[in-house]
Amino acid sequence: MPLTDTAIRSAKPRDRAYKLTDERGLHLHVTAQGSKLWRWAYRFDGKQKLMALGKYPDISLAQAREARDGARKLLASGTDPMAQRKSDKVARRLASENSFAAVARTWWESWKSARSASHVEYVWRRLEADVIPAIGARPIADIEAPELVAMMKAIERRGALDIAKRALQTTSQIFRYAIAHGMAMRNPAADIRPSDVLATRKKENYARIDAKELPALLRKVEMYQGAPTTRAAIRLMAMTFVRTSELIGARWEEFDLDAARWDIPAERMKMKTPHIVPLSTQAVSLLRSLHTLTGHSALLFPGERDHEKPMSNNTILGALDRMGYKGRMTGHGFRGIASTLLHEQGWPHEHIELQLAHQERNRVSASYNHALYLQPRATMMQAWSDYLDSKMYDNVAPLARKRA
Repeated sequence: MPLTDTAIRSAKPRDRAYKLTDERGLHLHVTAQGSKLWRWAYRFDGKQKLMALGKYPDISLAQAREARDGARKLLASGTDPMAQRKSDKVARRLASENSFAAVARTWWESWKSARSASHVEYVWRRLEADVIPAIGARPIADIEAPELVAMMKAIERRGALDIAKRALQTTSQIFRYAIAHGMAMRNPAADIRPSDVLATRKKENYARIDAKELPALLRKVEMYQGAPTTRAAIRLMAMTFVRTSELIGARWEEFDLDAARWDIPAERMKMKTPHIVPLSTQAVSLLRSLHTLTGHSALLFPGERDHEKPMSNNTILGALDRMGYKGRMTGHGFRGIASTLLHEQGWPHEHIELQLAHQERNRVSASYNHALYLQPRATMMQAWSDYLDSKMYDNVAPLARKRA
């Protein structure tokens, strides 16, 4: 007699395992411990076999019969159902190993060794946030260009146009890696240009105040009531006019205060070459005071919540906003102000550009360029700090010109 749900539910464990028979080889195996397991008996190539179909009640009677009938169809076509299931399991595992997410992780592990820790973390965070949710589960060899377009458009809809472009660039790198290692035959990202998919927008320069507004800003910085480390960060940025990322990622090991010198390693620089920042006496004094606050950390400006990570790149911007400069000044703006005023005062263009880390580099000269004009640059940086002091204290003495 065929089994019924009532008979299955009422089946109790016995001293030994026993089975309740249904139809066409299907039966329920009841263990001594009370587990109820579906089994299907069949013959293939002259051998008796027993195929597990799952556990009751996870697999109902109707579902067990459906699984049995599907296996019977395979058997009728000359295929061993158990061998086919094993083959399907292997295929799913291989598909999982060759999914975009799996290949992306393998690429990232290989790629990250030559990059800065902060950049490595940022790239993986962006992959997890934007790319993997869209195409991560797909076998990398099956992904087509329209899927990448949909991914980019989804990022664009939240206003992150630059992130959409970088997502395509990173995705393209992962496809190239997959091709090189035999996991894909082509790179669908190469078929797409951001301009074909994303809206264009006018490039905006970093906001910065006019030079005549600099004295008022310096005084507001000096009187800022926020965190002392934030005030110190803004003052140091004004004196050194480095990029925001270079400032907030600064580590104490990069500084030689006795030699009045800050050596930023290549991996933390935009152009991936070392950079020297000569330090004025004012900068050295500020750093010695800052050391009493954060000298216990490897970072000059550790984050408030996680001291192992630097302060957020929005910390300086937020402080400037609170001072009344929202939309009118950024940390990056100090670079533009310094460049303008130093050029107006006659300092050599090549010295200013090198100190801004704008100097062009090539493979031969990259390891030497960062030390060019070091002494005259030190003189220029001291004069710049003196100028900032004079402006803050309403002393109108002009910035000393560089003389031939």
